[in-house]
Amino acid sequence: MKAAWYTHNGEAQDVMVVGELPTPQPAAGEVLVRLVTSGVNPSDVKSRRARALTDPLIVPHSDGAGMIEAVGSGVPASRVGERVWLWNGQWQRPLGTCAEYMALPQEQAVVLPEGTDFAAGACMGIPGLTAVQAVTLAERLAGDLRGQTVLVTGASSAVGHYITQMVTQAGGHVLGTVGSPAKAQHAQAAGMQEAIYYKSESVPDRVKALTQGRGASVIIDMDFSTTAAWAAQGALAPHGQVVCYGSNALDVSLPFRPWLFQSMAVQFFLVYDLRPADRAAALARLTGLLQAQSLIHTIGARCTLDQVAEAHRLVEAGQTLGNVVIEL
Repeated sequence: MKAAWYTHNGEAQDVMVVGELPTPQPAAGEVLVRLVTSGVNPSDVKSRRARALTDPLIVPHSDGAGMIEAVGSGVPASRVGERVWLWNGQWQRPLGTCAEYMALPQEQAVVLPEGTDFAAGACMGIPGLTAVQAVTLAERLAGDLRGQTVLVTGASSAVGHYITQMVTQAGGHVLGTVGSPAKAQHAQAAGMQEAIYYKSESVPDRVKALTQGRGASVIIDMDFSTTAAWAAQGALAPHGQVVCYGSNALDVSLPFRPWLFQSMAVQFFLVYDLRPADRAAALARLTGLLQAQSLIHTIGARCTLDQVAEAHRLVEAGQTLGNVVIEL
C-alpha cells in the first residue's frame, strides 16, 4: 500500500517519506479500512516534530474515513462495505491513517452517515469528538447552556468551529477569541455572536464589557496558559466553569487567590483518553448530529498523499480556515 511515514523527528519537508509499505491484515476483533481521507491535526504535527519514536517508523494521523474492506475473526461479516470514520487511529500505535489501508479495533471504526462525505468524516475523530465532549462537560458542570454566555477560545479553529455550532444550537450566547477579521467571519458563520480580537485588545476587559461586568458563565478553552490569567481578571464569572482541552505551555501559573475567592473551577480532558461511558455518549451524540446534518464542515485544504509535508506545513502555520485533509 502507498503510505507516508517518518523515522525521526524534524521538519515535515525533511523527515516525511512517501512510498510503499505492507498492507496490514485485520486481527481478531479488528477491521481493515480502505482509507479515502486522512485528517491532519495540530497534535499530529507536534508529534512529528518532538515526540520520541518508540517504533522504527510512524505513519502519522489519528483521524480518517473510508470503507471497511475486510474483518478479523469475531467481527460480523456484514460490516464489510460500511462507510466509517476513525478515532484514535495513531494513538499508542505506530501505524496511523496516512496510508491507503489501516487495521484497527472495530469499535474505532464508526458508521459514517450517507449524508456526510469522507472529507468531513476525517474531521470527526479529534475536532468533532473534542467539541462534543467539551460541550457535554460544560452542560454537566454549568447546566443547560440556554441563555448562558460562553467564551470559546480559538472560535475559528477546527475544534472551536464545531464547539461554536454546538453551543449555539444549545441556546448559548457565544463570545469567541479570534486572530483576524477573516477568522471572525468564519466563526460568526458558525453562530458566534461577538468577536474578541485577542491580539489587539484585552480579552477580560472585552468580555466584561459584553456581559455588563459579570464575565462569561463558561469558558471552553484551547489554551489554559492564557485563560488561567484571563479568568482571574474577570473573563469568567464567579462560580464559573472552565472546560479545557489544551494549552500552549505545559507549565501554567494559576493566580490562586482570585480563583479561590470567586469559587471558579476547571475541568481538563484529553480526547484520546475518554472514559468508556463518556466515549460512548460522545459517539452517540456526534452520530446524531451527523445524521441530522446539523453541522457545518469546513475543509480548508485538500492535499494528495504526495503533498503530506505541505499539509503539515499548513496546519503548523495556523492560517487555514477549516480542516486540512489528505485525499488518498
